[in-house]
Amino acid sequence: MAFDKEESVEGSTSPSLSSKQKSLEEWLPITASREAKWWYSAFHNLTAMVGAGVLSLPYAMSHMGWGPGITVMILSWIITLYTLWQMVEMHEMTPGGRRNDRYHELGQEAFGEKLGLWIVIPQQLLVEVGTCIVYMVTGGKSLKKVHETFCPECTPIRTSYWIMIFASVNFVLVQLPNFNSISVISLGAAVMSLTYSFIAWGASIKKGITPDVSYDLKMKSTSDGVFHFLSALGDVAFAYAGHNVVLEIQATMPSSAEKPSKIAMWKGCVWAYIGVAICYFPVAFVGYYMFGNAVEDNILITLEHPAWLVAIANLFVVIHVVGGYQVFAMPVFDMMETFLVTRLNFSPSSTLRVITRTLYVGITMLIAISIPFFGSLLGFLGGFAFAPTSYFLPCIIWLKLKKPKKYGLSWTINWICIVIGILIMTLSPIGALRNIIISAKSYKFFS
Repeated sequence: MAFDKEESVEGSTSPSLSSKQKSLEEWLPITASREAKWWYSAFHNLTAMVGAGVLSLPYAMSHMGWGPGITVMILSWIITLYTLWQMVEMHEMTPGGRRNDRYHELGQEAFGEKLGLWIVIPQQLLVEVGTCIVYMVTGGKSLKKVHETFCPECTPIRTSYWIMIFASVNFVLVQLPNFNSISVISLGAAVMSLTYSFIAWGASIKKGITPDVSYDLKMKSTSDGVFHFLSALGDVAFAYAGHNVVLEIQATMPSSAEKPSKIAMWKGCVWAYIGVAICYFPVAFVGYYMFGNAVEDNILITLEHPAWLVAIANLFVVIHVVGGYQVFAMPVFDMMETFLVTRLNFSPSSTLRVITRTLYVGITMLIAISIPFFGSLLGFLGGFAFAPTSYFLPCIIWLKLKKPKKYGLSWTINWICIVIGILIMTLSPIGALRNIIISAKSYKFFS
């Protein structure tokens, strides 16, 4: 079960579990189906990792400059690929043995039953629920952009209504029972992320370098530049958020002593990270090279023309964030449904699932409508929650469970990642919070 460590062998629940526990595991969305293939891992991870935040990477570059920007982008890719590998390895501490099907179960393995929950679950929920809210705002604004591009003479429709339209699709799709049932949606989302990323950097090249382009840091003063740099670190951290669902994705794969799940999972992760590189680096570097510090926080806004291509790219963003919403919501549903059944004694049923998931979509929609500037919190969330779960918490767990030789290569690499991650976690929220406070006067609730 999600909140109680149990044995699982041969890719299914242990024979030691009671029939009630087995039926619950077979009902919960994470462990219901263990028939996933390696390519499921590839597109689930790509969908989780490459969010619409990729379009803000040139803007982050404009606050970091060429040297620091390239360093931060590539170093983040390497570190998070390494920590992803660690999590895949720690899914099963012994091949064919007990499986840590959820992030917090890995935390419990390392820190104990109660402390593991308190360390992991608040951070994981902040990431997953926060991402769902951001995707609500992104989906609504992208739909609005598509409408305004194709019909400039039409009466403008408020962003709130577009968020509601976007939410209406999710009200239906969240009723799909488990991870494997959303595979087609996730595949479509992964393809869309590759496509709109290609459009973003391809159209930038087509448009050409902006006359009098400047690569000076985007700042009004030295202090302003420092704070924006710190906020940009959070934006980059936000871009590497797939770790919060990686164990849950691996839980959908069969596993045995002869063929552990980590083999297929890692193969999919490598392909996903190749896709991440194809999306992130060209968009960030080409976008910044073409527009310099004049780039907007969404490169599609900077492009403007050709209008039809920008509109199509925004439509692809909508399709992608629909799939991304499902991937990030599934572990939340697993936690909610586990809590309701094990702690509040509800019976596992379709009715329970429909009510809880509908309420979840409704709440994330209302928050998105109430605070449509939630996207401004990317830098803050990126540093405060995404950095721990992606950059250094896997390293701490690795040191705790694997106990590598002190001052050896593994020990040293992990401590370097921990130090870098902690710096991002402590510094980037400072810059982001300062930017939020400064621009608070222009914020309009329920806009």
